[in-house]
Amino acid sequence: MLFEGGKKLTYRGYDSVGCATIWGENIDLRKDVGKLEQVGHRLNFKGMVGDRGLIQLRWATFGAPSKVNAQPHFDCDQDMVGAHNGNIVNYSEIREKLVGEGHRVRSSNDGELVVHLVEKYFDRGESMVDAIRHACRDMRGDYAFIVFHRDIDKMYAVKKGSSLVVGVGDGENYCSSDLPSILQFTRRVVKLLDGEMVEISPGGVVVRRLLDGKPVERGVETVDISPEVAEKGGYPHFMLKEIHEQPNGATRVVNLLRESRYTHVFLGEIEEANRVYLVGSGSSYNACVIGAYYFGQLARVPASPVVAGQFIEQYGDSLGGDDVVVCVSQSGETKDVINVVNHVKSTSGKILGVLNVLGSTLMLNSDVYLPIASELEISVPATKTFINQTTLFLYLAFELGKKRGTLSKHDTNGLSQDLDRIGGLLEKTIRDTEQTCKTLAESLVDRSDLYCLGYGVTHGTALEGALKIKEITYAHCEGMYSSEFKHGPLSIVEQGYPVVFVIAPRDVEMVLNHTNEVECRGGRVIVVAGPDPRLEKQNYEMIEIPSTNHYVTPILATVPLQLIAYYWSVKKGIDPDYPRNISKTITVD
Repeated sequence: MLFEGGKKLTYRGYDSVGCATIWGENIDLRKDVGKLEQVGHRLNFKGMVGDRGLIQLRWATFGAPSKVNAQPHFDCDQDMVGAHNGNIVNYSEIREKLVGEGHRVRSSNDGELVVHLVEKYFDRGESMVDAIRHACRDMRGDYAFIVFHRDIDKMYAVKKGSSLVVGVGDGENYCSSDLPSILQFTRRVVKLLDGEMVEISPGGVVVRRLLDGKPVERGVETVDISPEVAEKGGYPHFMLKEIHEQPNGATRVVNLLRESRYTHVFLGEIEEANRVYLVGSGSSYNACVIGAYYFGQLARVPASPVVAGQFIEQYGDSLGGDDVVVCVSQSGETKDVINVVNHVKSTSGKILGVLNVLGSTLMLNSDVYLPIASELEISVPATKTFINQTTLFLYLAFELGKKRGTLSKHDTNGLSQDLDRIGGLLEKTIRDTEQTCKTLAESLVDRSDLYCLGYGVTHGTALEGALKIKEITYAHCEGMYSSEFKHGPLSIVEQGYPVVFVIAPRDVEMVLNHTNEVECRGGRVIVVAGPDPRLEKQNYEMIEIPSTNHYVTPILATVPLQLIAYYWSVKKGIDPDYPRNISKTITVD
């Protein structure tokens, strides 16, 4: 049953897999690096027996993929076992304290700390409920976990920021991070809210508040959706699901950067460098463009964005020992980026990695790396990984600007507040713009050509929006700097020709010159911007994003462009998750 349930979770992670069962006084724990089918066959998961069990498929965010980092994890005495999903952002602090108290921490995975923290309080004589509550009080981050003890005929699970659902059967009950894995066993579910835990036994489930441990009345619901639909969280496509996951993802990466001791090491390398290059391909390059504006304007550190495939030819022979190359790649395996890594390693320059996949070639070859913690992204077009890359760059530039004293009081206060509420701002952007974007996409469905223009900090956003449209609608959309449009491409404008402008607050006055050049020639001006009286006076089609700091605008403005591309693609009958001719990870030259 665990193996079959695990099959429905393979889209969430495939770095490593582990299974644990309890039968009598024995806990049987088997795990290794690899995919479920391979590891399950090699370690004979189907031959395991027990009356309680747990299977976990890992997508690495703390600790590289390895057998010891694979979940589930034992406690010190090996009479307790558990696993988690999410990120414990104060990992280093907790690990140091636990080791100092004599705990045998075997891995560098934050999931193991969950089990040891529960063990710590349980061994002091607390009940499992109280031990779990106190363990959660020590942890910061968004996570869900499940843990059970050999001598207690129950399992315990917690939801705090990560998904968790309970299935109710006949004399057997289930808990999983995702609904699809339990639909084959039961369609009766109990939905958990953040800040709740659940006791699971063969006879029933009890939901409790983490705050005080008191029971919560929660009814059982019957769901009537297919496993395939549930796998996508009820969304018709993974791309739309992943767009809606962006608020949580951006919050997660900000929290991770605040707690990681490597953030300051990373910034120290940039500050001390002679020259800084930001290198990426596709969406990662577009994030580098925005990052270069952030470093230049907020920290007064010049950084050059470079297309990965162009870097060696353009800068390879001029690299010095004091130069730093920041390589950005979702997969950490992009061939053009790895070529840069190999070239830089043959010189005396330094590689700083920004990546999503721990254990990747980029991670293993970086002098310092930072994860963007986007979890698994299935749809081929990058959405939440791009948002997390740009959010990471904004956070880094902000911190470096504070350290160097280059920020105005307005930017310091505004950015600090907006980074605190970045998830809420993205959520509001989706909510406020989605229907407008859908309507606009339907009006563009017969277009085969348009432009998307940005100025200053929104230049990279325009490039990314144009890339999304090209990738999944197969229409040609040119992204470029708005002041360059009059130097040639303006000739293409005729009556009704659509041009999308992405405008940040401080650039409105300048960009109005560029929008007027299109409007007076009969072009159709579409503006993505925050509320501004100067724009409201114009006869433009507006997609209004929330009012925010100038530097947060490029991040929020990306969302409507993603939504336009998505609904345009669907209207044309194209599957946006799997556009023709392209792959999620390009490993060829």
